[in-house]
Amino acid sequence: MIDFDQGEEDTRSAPPWMATFADLMSLLLAFFVLLLSFSEMDLERYKTIAGSMKMAFGVQQQVKVDDIPKGTSIIAREFSPGRTIPTPIQQVQQATQDTTRPSLQVGTPEDTLAELDDEQTRALLERKLAALERETAADAEHLRRILAEEISKQNVDIESEGRFITIRIRENGSFPSGSATLTADFLPVMGKLRAALAEIPGEIAIEGHTDDVPISGGPFQSNWALSTGRALSVTHELLRHPSLEDRRMMVVGYGETRPFTSNDTAEGRAGNRRVEIVVRQALSVSEE
Repeated sequence: MIDFDQGEEDTRSAPPWMATFADLMSLLLAFFVLLLSFSEMDLERYKTIAGSMKMAFGVQQQVKVDDIPKGTSIIAREFSPGRTIPTPIQQVQQATQDTTRPSLQVGTPEDTLAELDDEQTRALLERKLAALERETAADAEHLRRILAEEISKQNVDIESEGRFITIRIRENGSFPSGSATLTADFLPVMGKLRAALAEIPGEIAIEGHTDDVPISGGPFQSNWALSTGRALSVTHELLRHPSLEDRRMMVVGYGETRPFTSNDTAEGRAGNRRVEIVVRQALSVSEE
């Protein structure tokens, strides 16, 4: 048994301040335990905040190889951290333009499957568009055969470009000078045109045009009124039979603002006095 000298301080015990410190730590621990026991955690709010932080710092979502990854940049379209570099790791990762999934990369690398898909899609769309334009050209040729006599007399012109067919009715033989009433000799032509347009799909815009000579006197106050009146006369004549639906029609009066040729000569002004029937066909069958 070891006998300690009563005159020396016992150095094996803790300093007196340690007891106070331990009491404070115990009280603080009990205090935070009470705070935690009284608190309530909103799980949905926590998930929302955590998801926002994840998106803000650009964390991508990993998907299985059989599920195509999709997404665009969540930061800015002009920002891209760099192009992907092929690695020996057997993983399939790809960026697309769909917004259902996030992706850090803007655009598609030249050597990715996504770009190959875009090229194939573009080539397919070009082939479909070319086929649709051929259909429009065939419809225009059908109209030329029907109106061959009027075309030979230079009373009507027919043009096609892309998915548009323009039937140009000249003032000569269709309207008296300064009038918006169709001549009786031209009404049979309107009948043939009505029957042909009923078989051709697309929206129909009837557009009236005049030359730049101001109107003085008569029932029309301006070239705007004359061009609109002539377009309305053609529209009313086309709708005389229910074979054409009025929901396909649109009437526009341009006055002298869109000349077809120059107004410097008498022949040019005569060519500008016209009514154009523009058939606007859709780019796909579902849009008809």
